[in-house]
Amino acid sequence: MSGLIAPARAGGIEPTLSMRGGSNNYLPGAPIVERIGGGGFWMSGTVRRAGDGAPLAGQRIQIWAHTTEGHERDPHSHGATITDANGVFRLEMPQIVPAFGQPHGHLAYDSGEFETVFLRPVMGSAKDTSLNAHFVLQPI
Repeated sequence: MSGLIAPARAGGIEPTLSMRGGSNNYLPGAPIVERIGGGGFWMSGTVRRAGDGAPLAGQRIQIWAHTTEGHERDPHSHGATITDANGVFRLEMPQIVPAFGQPHGHLAYDSGEFETVFLRPVMGSAKDTSLNAHFVLQPI
């Protein structure tokens, strides 16, 4: 699976639920960075509001993973980015490598304006050089 899409419902777009294992090795307050490590792999996605699906600008997304440069518990393997005017985020990081048999990333929305959501998307192949994840956030 290359991304996570929230289902559309009659009452609007449903909020994204946290995924099992998504918060593993989470480090609150990871700094906003231009890039994690040497780069070469792209983590990207969108952030929208539940209900109407409006894009959410200025939202902080934290990203971490087990990579060619470090374990997902290492502080240098964590970084955060901010969504643009269209609710899009993109952060370059080292190549993700399998941990516990699966190549996967971790992402978190944890800024407090909306409910916290942790995602753990699994890559289709350890050779993939990008991974997409999409958040639909529920206001608190």
